[in-house]
This record gives sequence, C-alpha cells and structure tokens, in this order.
Amino acid sequence: MNKPDISGELDAFDLKIVEALSQDGRMSITELSQRVGLSKTPCQVRLKRLMDEGYILGFRAVLDARKFGLDHIAFAEVKLSDTRETALNEFNSAVRKIREVEECHMIAGAFDYLLKVRTSDIRRYRHVLGEKISSLPHVASTSTFVVMQAVKEYGR
Repeated sequence: MNKPDISGELDAFDLKIVEALSQDGRMSITELSQRVGLSKTPCQVRLKRLMDEGYILGFRAVLDARKFGLDHIAFAEVKLSDTRETALNEFNSAVRKIREVEECHMIAGAFDYLLKVRTSDIRRYRHVLGEKISSLPHVASTSTFVVMQAVKEYGR
C-alpha cells in the first residue's frame, strides 16, 4: 500500500493496523494485535478510532467475478456536453445507479469521465453502453477500450 504523508495524524501502530487489515480484513483482533505488537484492548481501541475517524471505511468480500460469469471488462471514456457543476452532479448521481459500472472517475484531460464496466460478454456491454451509459445526463460521446487480461486488480 502506498503511504501518503500523514505522519502528524497516525502513528506507527496505526499504520501497521491499516496495512495488516488492507491485506486481510478478516483477521481476528488477537491476530491483529500480535501482528502489530500491541495487546488486544489497545489494538481494539485504535481500530475503533480508525473506523470512527474515517480512515477505515468498511470491510467487504472481494468476489471472483469470473465465477459469477462477469469476466468481460471494458473501460469507457465519457465526454459530456456540459461540464457545469449542475450537469456534473446530475451525471454523478445517475451513473451511481448503473450496477455494471464498477468504478467512475472524473478525469482531467481530453474526456471527462473514465468508467470501469463489468458485464458477462460484449453483447451485454453493448446493451449497457447503448441503453444505460449513453442515456446518462449530458453524455455527448463515448469511447470504449476492452480489457484483454486483468493483470492486477483490487490493489493486489
């Protein structure tokens, strides 16, 4: 995990906790405390503080999308016809509702957004692009890049 300069906010124990949990979020508090070199109670207190202060946003299962028949990934560049704040907010709100869009990032460059879209196959992707993404507020044009192989995902 890349470590930003947050030295004034988190100490070495906090950073060890975050690093350990980013690798295995299911470890017990006993294992976590042993790994970071604290007893269980101080480790629990620190973990709760890291969660309460928003350093740790939550825990979730990382699924193997291929086993669910969702091994087609495409990245769609989206250019908007209007980039005023209201238009951006309308687009942001609408794109969050599309289940197949795994990630959406506003980009500084030749286009406005980059979407990571996961579907079962190219036919399903065409449907999502044509019926959902192209219908989003203020979409002027899109360009698609199909993934041939995912080399690194989920920070692994």
